[in-house]
Amino acid sequence: MRIFLAAGVPIENILYLGGPNIASEIYNKEYANARICGAEQWRKPLAKFLRQPHFIVWDNSDLVTHEVMGGLKNVYAIGAGMVAALTKESATSKSVYFAHCTSEMIFITHLLAEEPEKLAGPLLADTYVTLLKGRNAWYGQMLAKGELSRDMGDSISGKGMIQGVSAVGAFYELLSQSSLSVLHPDGNKPVAPVELCPLLKTLYKILITREKTAEAILQALRDETLNDPRERIEIAQTHAFYKPSLLGQP
Repeated sequence: MRIFLAAGVPIENILYLGGPNIASEIYNKEYANARICGAEQWRKPLAKFLRQPHFIVWDNSDLVTHEVMGGLKNVYAIGAGMVAALTKESATSKSVYFAHCTSEMIFITHLLAEEPEKLAGPLLADTYVTLLKGRNAWYGQMLAKGELSRDMGDSISGKGMIQGVSAVGAFYELLSQSSLSVLHPDGNKPVAPVELCPLLKTLYKILITREKTAEAILQALRDETLNDPRERIEIAQTHAFYKPSLLGQP
């Protein structure tokens, strides 16, 4: 998200290539889709160049939303894998998790993008496929089953880097800054934005501080005090939430 600051590259020269796809399926030349996001002068010719019969590439101008959502989907995919394993693939538990995690994703994106694209179409499809089958979901499943340990790190032989682990820490720290506050719907008290993201908070305690086990994700999901995830979306969409300073913009 801050590549243009760290590397001194103009943002119009930065592109994002994302799903919906699974890397192993692309490697095996199975049918896949992708989106390339960025300035029109680069994305349109590149989309045309990359397109093949088994690899259809769309293009989109909203670089920031897709980059943020691309990071968040990996965060919540780990939790999705845990829920699937702990509930023996309960359709209800997985769907409730999907409702809460997508509402947190929308909430966070409204802090980081001025006019974010809606979580629909290719963006929603990319989130869905990552929660369903990606390496981050697999990692969450293996942790919950006890077949992997957090002490093994986030680079797993045969799978590569599990991007969601470091992303959990990054997003948690970003949304915990003392300079940020939003009004909590219960009591209208100012709180850090992360306080309205219970799943992200729980994943941080499981993966980063390691003070909780994978079972904590189910406890967070089934917390009787949780508000309807729709309320979190409404807060994001009806308030002046955008904080450009979070991405180092004036």
